[in-house]
Amino acid sequence: MKTLIIYTSQTGFTKRYAEWIADRLNGDLLDLKDAQRKTDEYFEEYGVICYGGWAMAGSLVKAKWFLGKAVNWQDKRLAMFCVGGSPNDNPDVDIFLQDALSEEQKKYIKVFYCQGGFNYERMKAPSKLAMKMFVSALRNKKDATEKEKIMAEKMASSYDISDIKFIEPIVSYLGETDYEEAV
Repeated sequence: MKTLIIYTSQTGFTKRYAEWIADRLNGDLLDLKDAQRKTDEYFEEYGVICYGGWAMAGSLVKAKWFLGKAVNWQDKRLAMFCVGGSPNDNPDVDIFLQDALSEEQKKYIKVFYCQGGFNYERMKAPSKLAMKMFVSALRNKKDATEKEKIMAEKMASSYDISDIKFIEPIVSYLGETDYEEAV
């Protein structure tokens, strides 16, 4: 069963996770810009397709293209993963994952989260400005919780909390053999 990992990455964290997943599953790797130029026939040979993007303002960036295609790929094993600056055990991650897909989409797509980090040096200007404004607002919040104060300090500069171990649930799901036997 051929596997395809499609990703978009602004600062490198999502690309790193996509490469790790593709390596583990011996899958093909395709940047979203290249995937958008492919015909529908290109995707027919793949039985497993996974999309990866980053979290921004409570959504999975550029997932609309994948979700539009996935409606016609329901006979494939589909997944999405999101990379963000919050640790995997942050309760907000669970809320994000619950809201990432509609109830209908949850029937044929599984979504995952991988902690990554922030790289202000590689961020595009609008994203960098938005993050700096968010951090400033958190720092200046009069009734900030301890959690918000810690988050503001962490997000004030670049950091990397990515780890290959966070691909395990994704690899396990995408590589399930019962799916391969059923197809």
